[in-house]
Amino acid sequence: MLWFESDYTVGAHPAVMDALVRSNAENLPSYGADPYTLRAAEKIRAACGGEGEVFLLTGGTQTNMLVIGSVLRAHEGVIAAETGHIASHEAGAIEHAGHKVLTLPHREGKLSADAVKRYLEDFYADPVYTHMVHPGMVYISQPTEYGTLYSLAELKALREVCDRWSIPLYADGARLGYALACPENDVSMADMARLCDAFYIGGTKVGALCGEALVFRPGRVPAAFRTYIKQEGALLCKGRLTGVQFDALFTDGLYGEIGRNAISCAAALRGYLSRAGYREHIASPTNQIFVVMPRAKYDSLRKEVAFSFWENLDAENCVVRFVTSWATRPEDVEALGKLL
Repeated sequence: MLWFESDYTVGAHPAVMDALVRSNAENLPSYGADPYTLRAAEKIRAACGGEGEVFLLTGGTQTNMLVIGSVLRAHEGVIAAETGHIASHEAGAIEHAGHKVLTLPHREGKLSADAVKRYLEDFYADPVYTHMVHPGMVYISQPTEYGTLYSLAELKALREVCDRWSIPLYADGARLGYALACPENDVSMADMARLCDAFYIGGTKVGALCGEALVFRPGRVPAAFRTYIKQEGALLCKGRLTGVQFDALFTDGLYGEIGRNAISCAAALRGYLSRAGYREHIASPTNQIFVVMPRAKYDSLRKEVAFSFWENLDAENCVVRFVTSWATRPEDVEALGKLL
């Protein structure tokens, strides 16, 4: 089987695994007080422009729930694109924590500043808005669920809208490593740290066994946030497990290097798809590729390739997704190209 189903079907990058093995027999302080975690936080802060509070967590849904649940007040909800991960693929985790996801239409997976602005204006113009869930945060993903990218100008525009209404901007960065590696990208990690009140740097999908690095802007950390992490069962006793991994990922440019492999393999795969006559459903520059495929081809190809059905398009065609990763090999892309 050729695997193009997702970017977390392989374990960890060898350098990350080696670091885990080397540190395995060490006796270290618990709950993130170990030197690996402290060093990883310093390296992440440096990548973010030198400031920010860093918390290492284990998964994306967990991180989203902790941030949104701790920042919002009881009467508030979070604005997200209708395709946003918190709205579609997190089993209602945000609602389970007591906060409504307020969905808006998207454009290629993205929220526009104008759409958020109109929503906020209309909400507060309603004379009975006190009877409704208040918009208390804006959630985006970089890259989006369709692999598209927010430009620096788009992020700045969202920041301006959030500042106008004094609500925080939060970015899900589960695949941030692949966004940063794109030649088309003009947003740095320091830009993310400057423009978002909080964002996270994905490890699970970018070379780690598990783990996400959550970064808050200075002064934006919710009160007693570490206690809230503990209360929600998300504080690892062996905090070293995420600390060692992020220390390795942020050593000698590894995080950027392994992101570039996925983007390079995705570009090669797009070439094969184009030459074989397949049409992209949404043009994505990152490691997720969405194409229109005849159902008959989909049925035959999935016998030899692991990839994802995305949605029905019409009676004869569907949309499918191929995903490359830090672990994708050029020879696997070539083999898939021949099958296509």
